[in-house]
Amino acid sequence: QVQLVESGGGLVQPGGSLRLSCAGSGSRFSIYAMGWYRQAPGKQRELVATISNAGRTNYADSAQGRFTISRDNAKKLVTLQMNSLKPEDTAVYYCNARAFGLDSWGQGTQVTVSS
Repeated sequence: QVQLVESGGGLVQPGGSLRLSCAGSGSRFSIYAMGWYRQAPGKQRELVATISNAGRTNYADSAQGRFTISRDNAKKLVTLQMNSLKPEDTAVYYCNARAFGLDSWGQGTQVTVSS
């Protein structure tokens, strides 16, 4: 399994931007489908965006047009650029790697959107 470490969370005002990073380990990073999920207090974890091992992207309706997911297999890195942030984007954001029916998760990074 791949090990994942997220970074880049923090406090931002509404309308601001943040860039989350997920650093992976292991020699087969490129085979994994990668994704970002989030969990707000009292709510279930939900998908934000995914990127396949071929680079195809998929976004939740709430993220479409505001967030961009990308990956750099050489650096074993997945990023989530978040623009036009809203208070409802406040959550713990988790990086996910999926292959062969198995999921790996990072520890999460807190994103708080507040004035």
